[in-house]
Amino acid sequence: MGDSSDSRERRDGRPLGEFDLIDRFFGRAARAGRTEGGAVALGIGDDCALLTPSAGHQWLVTADMLVEGRHFLSTVSPRRLGHKALAVNLSDLAACGATPRAFFLSLALPRVDEAFLAGFAQGLFELADAQGIVLAGGDTTAGPLNLNITAMGEVPAGQALLRSGARVDDDVWVSGTLGDARLALEVFRGTLSLSATQFEEVRLRMEMPEPRVALGKALRGLATSAVDVSDGLAGDIGHVLKRSNVGATLRLADLPRSAVLGAMPEELQRLCLLTGGDDYELVFTAPPDARQRVLEAGRAAGTPVYRIGRIDEAPGLRVVDGMGRPVQDVPQSFDHFKS
Repeated sequence: MGDSSDSRERRDGRPLGEFDLIDRFFGRAARAGRTEGGAVALGIGDDCALLTPSAGHQWLVTADMLVEGRHFLSTVSPRRLGHKALAVNLSDLAACGATPRAFFLSLALPRVDEAFLAGFAQGLFELADAQGIVLAGGDTTAGPLNLNITAMGEVPAGQALLRSGARVDDDVWVSGTLGDARLALEVFRGTLSLSATQFEEVRLRMEMPEPRVALGKALRGLATSAVDVSDGLAGDIGHVLKRSNVGATLRLADLPRSAVLGAMPEELQRLCLLTGGDDYELVFTAPPDARQRVLEAGRAAGTPVYRIGRIDEAPGLRVVDGMGRPVQDVPQSFDHFKS
């Protein structure tokens, strides 16, 4: 929770209760005496939020739970945790090409820690404001630290990017770089050491991922399928292959990586690139004749994109090395109940 003052009282001397907590740290619109605006006609303060979808659009809804010790470490700063809690949901919306509109936060706290809550709210709202998404409600309770966010976005009817549209001979693309978050985790586990500068670089990728919302919207009508990389490239692209009834071949040498990861032993690179979770990049497919338009979409979104493979008719995922030889024993991605 953080090493702060652990204040439990209001400024008037009375204990800080649930609704005081909500008002002080999360009730920004209510305190300002304004409506939320956009898709949220009425947010925090009533039993339900009132949402107004845009004409001709479809709603997209996603939910993610972050549990201390499972999804984040106790050493993460509250500001970074607030950012990540929302970022993982925005990444799901990005994978569907959605424009973020509203989100709901359910928060379990073992104790009231005002410094923690202030930092958490800061990181949460910095990202929310940058992406134009509004906190419209939620819940708080006492218990082990647990963060639940449900986020809503919208997309013009019929233009959502899905996992089920990949076609044989499509190119496979990915945004950004892969594997840094997993590399940071290995440092935390004590399996390797990095310089302070290198560690901070990869730790930032782990603790403050940047959701690729602009890229997702730029890929509407261009990508045939998409998914975000949350549990590892090999596993997440597998969801696309299953839903689309196709297979894929990825080129290990073409998987984008940072200079820090690129300096690591090849076996560690392969592990991080193929199975590293918490990247929150987009992996997507598009026809070969759309290559120039995909590159232009990446430039317009300010996000580099890389062509890393192709969609095949034969089921399953195959990975080949720089010589085109099959990579044996492709490692498996993270699974909450098998890992």
